[in-house]
Amino acid sequence: MEAGRIESSLRDDGWRVICGVDEAGRGPLAGPVCAAAVILPQNISIDGLGDSKKLSPRTRERLFGEITRRAIAWNVASAGVDEIERHNILGATYIAMNRAIFGLPVLPELALIDGNRADGVNFPRVCVVGGDGREACIAAASILAKVSRDAYMERLDAAYPQYGFARHKGYGTKLHYAALREYGPTPEHRRMFLRKMH
Repeated sequence: MEAGRIESSLRDDGWRVICGVDEAGRGPLAGPVCAAAVILPQNISIDGLGDSKKLSPRTRERLFGEITRRAIAWNVASAGVDEIERHNILGATYIAMNRAIFGLPVLPELALIDGNRADGVNFPRVCVVGGDGREACIAAASILAKVSRDAYMERLDAAYPQYGFARHKGYGTKLHYAALREYGPTPEHRRMFLRKMH
């Protein structure tokens, strides 16, 4: 995958340093929401790059190494469960995105953000619907965010083995709901997400 049409067009308009931004973990019942920001070299082509949700874990791991090795700059940040409870999941997603962008070792001029809204991102930005399948820098960010969050949930699995976090990564599977009914929530569960649980 190479730079997409939107990034190429923005470069033609004079924008030079553009980062892609995406998140992972808006839907789960537990764990943080993670966001990544990535600045790729202008003419880079990374084989197999695409929407992280459509890639196997092994492919994502391989691409994580390649992206972090070849990117001009990258950063992964998160917002924890307490922030999700305080600011709701959308607000917490924006917090994580802001941290990812402003924590980059090279500050971009513009951010391309996956999705159709980014009101809480305090940076010059362009939203790209389906961006993780269309723009290389956003696809790269989606992979870094997903791999980083999955690694966090695997560490959480060691602390709370009875919940199966390594398997479902905090999403609302049958196994996860059964564990919640049996053991109750951990401090890593999003209480507001459990209100509708029967």
